[in-house]
Amino acid sequence: MQIICKEYVKGFPVFQKVMGKVLLSGERLMLFLVEIKPGGVVPEHSHPHEQMGLCLRGKAEFKTGNEVALVEAGMAYRFPSNEKHSVKVVGDKAAIFLDVFSPPREDYLKLAKRPQNCLTKT
Repeated sequence: MQIICKEYVKGFPVFQKVMGKVLLSGERLMLFLVEIKPGGVVPEHSHPHEQMGLCLRGKAEFKTGNEVALVEAGMAYRFPSNEKHSVKVVGDKAAIFLDVFSPPREDYLKLAKRPQNCLTKT
């Protein structure tokens, strides 16, 4: 078993105003926490990884092709493999997302520091 405290995980810049943290990664799945500051944008891109996520805080405009959707806290989303997509924060507050990638993104694993396990008391 592996238990991680997000506070102990060192983040890294993904894009300007966009920070990411690899919380956990296994053979087939990765949990990735993303914080996008106000005015932050994840430019249009695609990747071979399937991506699903949950908006934990804030709101952002998600775009794929000609489709645009407003995603807010409590809403989940999915991008199939190789689908071009972009994200732009809406409003004056940061947005936080928990993304799941399958398979894990090797590019993010190279940038991530190995997190320490949380010490729990019973």
